[in-house]
Amino acid sequence: KGNMAFTGKYEFEGDENYDDFVKAIGLPSDKIEMGRNCKIVTEVVQNGNDFTWTQHFPGGRTMTNKFSVGVEADMETMTGKKFKATVKMEDGKLVADFPNYHHTSEICGGKLVEISTTSGVVYKRTSKKIA
Repeated sequence: KGNMAFTGKYEFEGDENYDDFVKAIGLPSDKIEMGRNCKIVTEVVQNGNDFTWTQHFPGGRTMTNKFSVGVEADMETMTGKKFKATVKMEDGKLVADFPNYHHTSEICGGKLVEISTTSGVVYKRTSKKIA
């Protein structure tokens, strides 16, 4: 596991429990439809403990979170809500608590695997490396 383990560009490949999860976090129904099987491209630049995490949505919208492991940072959720979070590194996974869910990201077999958990609902999103 190298230092630059997360750096790369990843394209959405599949997910599990999308509907249950987005309903549980209160995503409005128009946003739920828009996000379903959305070919999001996630671009990660890792420099030691510093990360720039950008999501490119179809239609040209992008969202970027910059953070350093162990340091509180200003972040934004997929619904555009701003919050402060401290991202930790645990067993090679990035772990963060968003306002209404717990999120982990890891590189597993060359894929970016993100797991979000809220009140018992586990949402898993897998993206394949494209660059």
